[in-house]
Amino acid sequence: MKNKLLALLLAAITMVILAACGNNDTESDTSSSESTSVIDEIKERGTLRVAVFSDKPPFGYVDANGDNQGYDVVLAKRLAKDLLGDESKVEYVLTEAQARVDLLKSDKVDVVLANFTVTPERQEQVDFANPYMKVAIGVVSPNSAPIESVEQLEGKKLIVTKGTTAEAYFMKNHPEIELVKYDQNTEAFEALKDGRGDAMAQDNALLFGWANENPDFSVALSSLGDLDYIAPAVKKGNTELLEWLNTELETLGGEQFFHKAYDETLKPAFGENISADDVVVEGIVEE
Repeated sequence: MKNKLLALLLAAITMVILAACGNNDTESDTSSSESTSVIDEIKERGTLRVAVFSDKPPFGYVDANGDNQGYDVVLAKRLAKDLLGDESKVEYVLTEAQARVDLLKSDKVDVVLANFTVTPERQEQVDFANPYMKVAIGVVSPNSAPIESVEQLEGKKLIVTKGTTAEAYFMKNHPEIELVKYDQNTEAFEALKDGRGDAMAQDNALLFGWANENPDFSVALSSLGDLDYIAPAVKKGNTELLEWLNTELETLGGEQFFHKAYDETLKPAFGENISADDVVVEGIVEE
């Protein structure tokens, strides 16, 4: 009887020890998971996943050969070069404006460079690095019926792209103005050319470039609201990648990288309408 009780006692002790070991393994795995380096994961994968536009020249677009081009793409290539040693190691994920936040939340991209304007609402959902552009909302309209003030939009149709700061601005500040909304920039510009709206609101830098290529239109209302900044964005709480980006952007600013990128991508599109200093931020906002 004593031997049987001893055997049962030893078995119980063994089970307790095994359970404790199992808990330690779980805690170890959790700790290991929490301490995983995001930068190391990117290096192991071998590519930097970057969300860019496919239809917003000269910032992000796909050319006739199927290659990604534009101001944002030049930055993406440099980030890949400095992080992975090769500018070609970028996995471009094409996005529309309203999908940018979800791409980060679902871990489908590491960085969003899709002309992403910093707003308080977006800062609640993603983390923004230092800016590399400054911009305001503008309105482009036909030369035959120019829109030079918001008051002239009353009773007219204003075209916007969904998920943009222009849409948010007019919904908040001018609900009396009828908005005609499209998912993509190409659709919105075609609607303007076809007369489905009287004007179109978007980032003024984008409109300057488009109007330069479409001489029947002009940005007669060039600035609305506050000056905004465009910056790379990462998933909320991704502190490691955010800090790396901020350090990288400050380094690039010291090289005047963004002025060079402007000359390469934006200046040919803007012509003499604006200068680099009107648009470019060299990696950090000067107070």
